[in-house]
Amino acid sequence: MARPTLPWTLHGDGKTVGADEVVAPGERLSWPLTIGIGAQHVVAMFGATFLVPLLTDFPPSTTLLFSGIGTLLFLIITGNRLPSYLGSSFAFIAPITAATASAGMGSALFGILAVGVLLALVGVIVQLTGTGWIDALMPPIVSGAIVALIGFNLAPVAKANFDLAPATALITLVAVILCTVLFRGILGRLSIFLGVIVGYVAAVFFGEVDFSQVAAAPWIGLPPLMLPANPFENPSAVFGVLPAFLPVVLVLIAENVGHIRGVAQMTDARVNRVTGRALLADGLATMLAGFSGGSGTTTYGENIGVMAATRIYSTAAYWVAGIVAVLLGLSPKIGAVINTIPAGVLGGVTTALYGLIGVIGVKIWLDNRVDFTKPVNQFTAATALIIGIADFTLNAGTLSFNGIALGTVAAITIYHLMTLVTRLRTPRSEPSEKDRSDITASNSTPA
Repeated sequence: MARPTLPWTLHGDGKTVGADEVVAPGERLSWPLTIGIGAQHVVAMFGATFLVPLLTDFPPSTTLLFSGIGTLLFLIITGNRLPSYLGSSFAFIAPITAATASAGMGSALFGILAVGVLLALVGVIVQLTGTGWIDALMPPIVSGAIVALIGFNLAPVAKANFDLAPATALITLVAVILCTVLFRGILGRLSIFLGVIVGYVAAVFFGEVDFSQVAAAPWIGLPPLMLPANPFENPSAVFGVLPAFLPVVLVLIAENVGHIRGVAQMTDARVNRVTGRALLADGLATMLAGFSGGSGTTTYGENIGVMAATRIYSTAAYWVAGIVAVLLGLSPKIGAVINTIPAGVLGGVTTALYGLIGVIGVKIWLDNRVDFTKPVNQFTAATALIIGIADFTLNAGTLSFNGIALGTVAAITIYHLMTLVTRLRTPRSEPSEKDRSDITASNSTPA
């Protein structure tokens, strides 16, 4: 009986990759090397993925489990053509924190579930119509502003944790910064993870770590599972949190599309064809997480860094990473260890991390050469950022719109309104000298 064939072809001899060679998504190296690359992807995603549940009081083991399951689901839906790890999205931190404080964790899970449903629907639409409408709705000035305001909106959270243990927080922050400049390659890309380790050691030395729950936790077992709140039992509380979550859909779209284009640029332009499938897969993964007690997911830039450093884009390595994440999620003891990370360490690392999220939005502007001499770009960015950073709040009956929701609406509305008014007020101009010369030259050319 013939053995079933796996969907990857061996790259060369499976042991070496030339300086100018790229291991494509449909290729793999030898299995020992593939497992090693997969382990790198686990390390790359781990630091950021476990930070989200820590910052939102979600169970880390549950989040890790559904992060791994979501990654495997993503690979299946995209037909093994798009290498990606689905880790915890930082865009969910602010709305989860607000929803949990006002209406409980069940309502936050309902918000995550709703985001997943919308993202999956967007994926179906993109698969049928393409991504042109996304580019029109969210040009770089708008998408950059939305990403930036989400990061900067979280600044008070970082400060609150920092103030609880300033010495530990400062050590952690300095470690993150130094690791970034002292190490190169993959270690440099893991500066957040390494900074947490250094800060954790300092916290242990200062007596800030409580190990009481670690010994009692079993090595193997299901993580804590929780269903989202029933919207019909307390509709005002459940639906009231949705305005804070809905802008996250726009961020997830931008992150996924950016990830796909990055991979396509480095491997094969045909990867862009699976954009709709990728959005659908991330939406389904987020729905699954929200329905079970995990945090929402997104494609991870940390793992793009690993691929760029190694030039290995094999989806086989991501199967390894997803399976390892599932196994980690099935160990309550590992989750208990993660839960011992104290507030001071979180304060130090998030001081840098939340700022970096904001800077990613600025980078979107720089990469796309947004012209800030134009008033439309100035007002779009300026207004949205102030609303997000100051966390403007609008209460409308049972609904409450926070700074992220209002800032997102402001960015989209201001840009398109000012653009429309400018077009309506601008008269048709006479042809320029260059245009007239081109027309004359065209008319004088014999047929």
